[in-house]
Amino acid sequence: MCCSVITLWSHLLDLPGKAVIMTSMVHLLLLPLLLSIAGGKDLEEKKGPFEDTMLDVPEGTPVPYPMHQFQMTHPDVNNFRLSGEEKDVIKMSTDGWLYLEKPLDWSKEDHYIIKVEALAGDQVVDGPIFVTINVLDINNNAPSFNQTYYTALIRENSAAGVPFTRVFASDLDDPETTNAHLTYSLVNQFPNTKNIILFQINPNTGEISTTEEGAKMLKARESIHYSRGEDRSLDALKTKFNEYCPGPKTPYEENPFFTCVERAEVRRRSMDPLNDPDYTLFVRVQDLGGASESALSGNTRVHIIVQPNLWVNPGPISITENLDVTYPLKIAEVQSNDPEAIYSLVQKERELKFPFQITEDGKIFLTEALDREDKDMYNLVVFAKDINNMEVDPPMEIHVSVEDVNDNAPQCENEESVFEVQENEPVGSLIGQLLVHDNDKAGTLNSQLIYTITSLSPPSESSIFSIDAASGKIQALRTLQRKEQQVYHLDVQVNDPGFSVTCKVVIKVIDVNNEMPLFEETDYGSHTLAEDTPVGHTVVTIRATDADDPDSGSSLIEYHISAGDDDEVFAVETDGKGVGHLIIAKPLDFESSATYKLQIDARNPEPLMKGLEYGPQSSTSVTVSVTDVDEPPQFSGDVWDVTVPEDITKGSVLLTVEATDPEGKEISFKIDGDTRGWLEIDAATGQIKTKENLDRESLENIEITVTAFEKENPEMSSEHAMSVNLLDVNDNYPKLTETQAFICAAKPESIIIKAKDGDSAPFSQPFTFALSRKSPNWDLRNIDGSTAKLTLKKTQSQDKTFTLSIDVKDNAGMGIPQSFEVRVCNCTELGYCYVAPEVHSFKYGMGTTIGILVGTLGFCILAFVIVINRINKSNKEKKKGEAEVQRPMI
Repeated sequence: MCCSVITLWSHLLDLPGKAVIMTSMVHLLLLPLLLSIAGGKDLEEKKGPFEDTMLDVPEGTPVPYPMHQFQMTHPDVNNFRLSGEEKDVIKMSTDGWLYLEKPLDWSKEDHYIIKVEALAGDQVVDGPIFVTINVLDINNNAPSFNQTYYTALIRENSAAGVPFTRVFASDLDDPETTNAHLTYSLVNQFPNTKNIILFQINPNTGEISTTEEGAKMLKARESIHYSRGEDRSLDALKTKFNEYCPGPKTPYEENPFFTCVERAEVRRRSMDPLNDPDYTLFVRVQDLGGASESALSGNTRVHIIVQPNLWVNPGPISITENLDVTYPLKIAEVQSNDPEAIYSLVQKERELKFPFQITEDGKIFLTEALDREDKDMYNLVVFAKDINNMEVDPPMEIHVSVEDVNDNAPQCENEESVFEVQENEPVGSLIGQLLVHDNDKAGTLNSQLIYTITSLSPPSESSIFSIDAASGKIQALRTLQRKEQQVYHLDVQVNDPGFSVTCKVVIKVIDVNNEMPLFEETDYGSHTLAEDTPVGHTVVTIRATDADDPDSGSSLIEYHISAGDDDEVFAVETDGKGVGHLIIAKPLDFESSATYKLQIDARNPEPLMKGLEYGPQSSTSVTVSVTDVDEPPQFSGDVWDVTVPEDITKGSVLLTVEATDPEGKEISFKIDGDTRGWLEIDAATGQIKTKENLDRESLENIEITVTAFEKENPEMSSEHAMSVNLLDVNDNYPKLTETQAFICAAKPESIIIKAKDGDSAPFSQPFTFALSRKSPNWDLRNIDGSTAKLTLKKTQSQDKTFTLSIDVKDNAGMGIPQSFEVRVCNCTELGYCYVAPEVHSFKYGMGTTIGILVGTLGFCILAFVIVINRINKSNKEKKKGEAEVQRPMI
């Protein structure tokens, strides 16, 4: 092992082109390093073939530091050539050792890409290959705050746990590791005389807030309060001093109390949180999450001033209704922490009536009398804003309740309350309860009513009736006889603490129910109905009579179907005077019941006198026969909405619909509305299956109509709507919307890359964008769920086109590398790539050459034809002339 190390270092120190004189002292200095390397990692593990390689190297290693030795197969390799980033930091020996000549620093660069070529002399005989060196971060940077000290203001009575300031620290180590995982803590609080911690810090965010104890105990220094626009000069201070401290007139300069107040006010106005804070916090930040003893730390101070909180809610406020005072009436006052605040007042409910207003100095006035019966509660919202309409204090909600006074007299529910009582009822029987209402607030004395009978007609020597003073319930004090008196008239006085009203009461003594209702017929015969007879149809009219006193509960007749109608298909409608109508209450169904034998009873709402019972003459019977009608098939089942994943297997059963024909005839099924042809139904069984692959991106919801019909008579059919909802599956990967772009070399701007995905959540956005391989020239960062920003990191001096491989993945991690082409070019003034004019030779293509030849040949033929025609024409004219010469003259 040691021999291998010494051999390695001899190569590293005996490099071509470097005259290095090593003394024995230098060797001694390097010896510990060599031994540490030999003992830490076997050099054999750092050897490998000449191919693309990725290496992980810690930052801050001692140098020279061997990283990797490439073992060559080509026999003539005697040197290597490096090109790429930081060639002066990374070197290579002639026998293939790649090593560091300077320590790496992760905070400056987290990776390097080096191109390596193997040379035989000056000729490249192997490669190039690319070596990616990832710099591993070590915890060698202590976190630091962005400020040496912080100043903060907090109002007294602020809510506990609500941040009022924040400290911030950063760490130059790798944020993806615990080396930069920062944790904040509170070290000390000054002063802390009672040993009570008044403040707390969020260990993750650095936000500082008060504890529960701090919210209660923090108090501001005493000060003079001023309102908006108020003078704050020395004379104004003297005036306020006189208001607060009336007494013998001692010259202000000689009055120790005034001089004390004056000094305190001057001190408050010129208060410097750094020099005179109320509290000082010492805050520490640690890396490694503060969970290790080796964690590095930083410190800062926070100086805190506690300010008085004048913005105090004066509510809740109670106002008595109908106050007889002069309006407007001051009911409260608010004061902002900003003396220049502008106040405004609104009603939370936004109703039309709003009898409140606020002055510029925060006084709240009631402008008119309130009526609790109209509205018993008002919610006022006070705003304090500056001249720019910005809030200087949070909105304050004040509750104003309207207290009741006895300003409403009791009111009788009816002009005349009528009660009936049978004769011979026992003493103490309840006759009725008188209903009276009072609009004053319930549950208070103002609405507490007292009932008293003040008169009885006809008069009686002894009391006949009594009334409960608190509830108004009327009872009989003796047995009443109809033959003695049929009607009594009472005056009942009802009082609240301030008002009274007299209510009229009529008590009728009705005949005892000693007569039962009797039907005119004990059997109303048989009636035949088709099963499609509509609901509400009258089957038969029945009648009964009662000999008791007319217009009393004893003579009122009610009808009840007591037998033969368990499903309540029929009902009897009556006016109570003896006439009843037997009607159809539910649809008839021949298949369920073809015959009904009904028993109908006639009854009085008043009980029969003792010893008397209803007999057979108080009941009658009716027979109803139902005839069959050919009805369409009827569906059964309530589930008609089906939800399935879009990648369900072709041929899968979605639902089996069920239907039956009331007459038992054979039925068949069909579906309509499947525009994509994705579904099919078994005509015999009703099974609905998929016959094609489904695609949610094409159609998310399939709406169809299922029809069940009689095979022998298809017109007898029933329809039912059905919905098939398709659930998305991750069957689409994100795709770049554009695959080409350009960047101006002189003024490079980032390119916005967009992607889209046919799937829906959670298989779609947010997307993640990343380069398939780290690049020294490009940086790609996500912007939001669908876009990313591609930035050129290094300036390019020449026109060049880059083809990048970009991984775009959806929220479920599905995606593939996609090619994106970027041209870096010189741009015109308009921002477009400049294309230089090219020199074209006069060499034509095959098509052009053939076209020229054909055109030339055509031209020659045309010229030849023209010449021949001219020659022929000339010859004809010549012959004609000769003939004319030879003709004899006459």
